[in-house]
Amino acid sequence: MARWEPDARQRLQQAAMELFAERGYADVTIAEIADRAGLTKRTFFNHFADKREVLFAGAQAFETSVVRHLTEAGDGLSPIDSVLAALTRAGLGLAQYGEFALARRELIASTPDLQERDLIKMASLAVTIANTLRGRGVPDRIATFTAQAAVTAFTVAYDDWTEDTTVDFPVLMRQALSDLRHATCGAQADREPPGQER
Repeated sequence: MARWEPDARQRLQQAAMELFAERGYADVTIAEIADRAGLTKRTFFNHFADKREVLFAGAQAFETSVVRHLTEAGDGLSPIDSVLAALTRAGLGLAQYGEFALARRELIASTPDLQERDLIKMASLAVTIANTLRGRGVPDRIATFTAQAAVTAFTVAYDDWTEDTTVDFPVLMRQALSDLRHATCGAQADREPPGQER
């Protein structure tokens, strides 16, 4: 049986993560990543637009998967349930990044440039989800609120998963949804908004 070998993209990602762990994100160059992987800078740019994208390589595929699952969601689900189900199903593909999940999160948390890119990616995902909901007939404001809330729940579940990648991701998503509902529909939800007391 032939031994499995990582492809160029995987070799570059592994090399980058090793170098980031050894020397920090800012002090590593693209040339060094390519050299560690035994590849050329040209090969690097065939796979990634810049150094930051090594850490966000799966974002577009994930977003596409979310849209596909959301489009296929049954009409009987509420907007929030349909989006969270889509995020959960798409999130099952995160297992392939388990080895680097915690290191990736720590790198992003310690690097303002990466934090900015992460926020942009999450905002893009929320916009895409909201537009998909509108295509399913969900009113504009409801689509926006739903998308933002669902992405927040996903972010919390993903952070929990990076702490222990052996935990079933759907379980974490269900817990995040439960906490989200408690936060938005708990005892405080029964009170009148300020200035609206009877």
